[in-house]
Amino acid sequence: MNANFFAVLQQRFPADRDTPVLETDDGVVWTYGQLEALSGRYANALSQSGANHGDRVAVQVDKSPETLALYLACLRGGFVHLPLNTAYQPAEIDYFLRDAQPAVFICRPDAREALLPIATDVGVRSVLTLDGEGRGTLPALADLLDAQAVTAEAQPDDLAVILYTSGTTGRSKGAMLTHGNLTSNGLTLVSEWGISSADVLLHALPIFHVHGLFVANHTILLAGGRFLFHRKFDAAAVLRDLQRATLLMGVPTFYTRLLAEPGFTRDTVSGVRLFISGSAPLLTETFEAFETRTGQRILERYGMSESGMITSNPLRGERKAGTVGRPLPDVNVRVADADDHPLSAGAIGGVQIRGPNVFKGYWLMPEKTAQEFTADGWFRTGDVGCFDADGYLSIVGRAKDLIITGGYNVYPKEIELEIDGLPGVVESAVIGVPHPDFGEAVTAVIARKAGTALDEAGILAHLKTRLANYKVPKRLIVVDELPRNTMGKVQKAELRKRYR
Repeated sequence: MNANFFAVLQQRFPADRDTPVLETDDGVVWTYGQLEALSGRYANALSQSGANHGDRVAVQVDKSPETLALYLACLRGGFVHLPLNTAYQPAEIDYFLRDAQPAVFICRPDAREALLPIATDVGVRSVLTLDGEGRGTLPALADLLDAQAVTAEAQPDDLAVILYTSGTTGRSKGAMLTHGNLTSNGLTLVSEWGISSADVLLHALPIFHVHGLFVANHTILLAGGRFLFHRKFDAAAVLRDLQRATLLMGVPTFYTRLLAEPGFTRDTVSGVRLFISGSAPLLTETFEAFETRTGQRILERYGMSESGMITSNPLRGERKAGTVGRPLPDVNVRVADADDHPLSAGAIGGVQIRGPNVFKGYWLMPEKTAQEFTADGWFRTGDVGCFDADGYLSIVGRAKDLIITGGYNVYPKEIELEIDGLPGVVESAVIGVPHPDFGEAVTAVIARKAGTALDEAGILAHLKTRLANYKVPKRLIVVDELPRNTMGKVQKAELRKRYR
């Protein structure tokens, strides 16, 4: 049996391929047959452009139905999909392309001129384009090709996707997800959340990370359901379409913004059977305000790039505010001490996981991979948490100073390296401080050289050319020196307390 995840999806598509699969926010309807056919053309186009079985295909394009078809084409052709955040700047793209060595790179048409020299320098065979309206050199080539494409044979352990996650040293790591990882986690979520062909998911998430690419797309396609496919989150547009949806998956920011809409009432969302939140901690006050307004409790779950989903509050049963629920079936979760010894309920320690959803390792980083797994085979997530007496997990902190802003992961070291190289800067410390909309706001505390006046506007302008916008600090604080402990280490906990 072919373990290619596309083959698994295709077997579960509705028998009638004229069944609608998605409707865009401007009213264009796509059928399962159209999506399937375009994935075939794109798979053939990628092959003709130089991609062979197992080669990486890097993608930095705007969200569209065509982008979804491109993802399916990568799976179908046996290529390794490498989605890149659309906010990444050329300096960041340079690193990813050099590290992953993709055979083909697809970018937005207006970015091609800036990115082509980088791709050429690292040996990318073809650079194709695709815009948010489905135009570009990729679709132009695909239009000339057959919609029929052979689905590549795959074993469960074969590589399907590489998702880059930030590293505390500033070097991003490519988490390698297999066809078996995707299949296991997708089928589990369909079962646990009761997703069926009757469901209509309002999809307003980006599709370059786990939440939008895997959790949202996989569950609906596996169930033969339908999307209301929004290019981005707009509270008014989402509120309008929620009256036709049965599901919403979002980051906490979605829910705070909906609560700010006067028209967001119990009546307007009466047809939605399930609201799911993830990618960042959901504040208890948001959970409670949402229940008061709608009469429904948000289902919070927990996952990461290296594993997909790990735990979930129940579809039926108590959903506890401040927790991410119990481990999913077939997923083992433990809280352990510094020596990897399991701790009992109530004790705080490192969250470790094991199961068929856990990734294969980090791309070209065997030593790092080995470091992150325990001697008995558990993956150290880097999160700190505890179980309660009922087996619900709470994430109480992050071991590596990770900042989660608007659902995106930001590691301070990458930003600090950029700031520390600027004239007049002695050192910087980047922290997250509570923010009512984004969850956490990226904040840079900068120690200046004596007698130096720093140009804060100039610093921000420079960072915007080097970093994705969500990484750029929302606030700069200039000080004479940073607080340190007796060992000379900067006390970020003190900074977070001081500036929260």
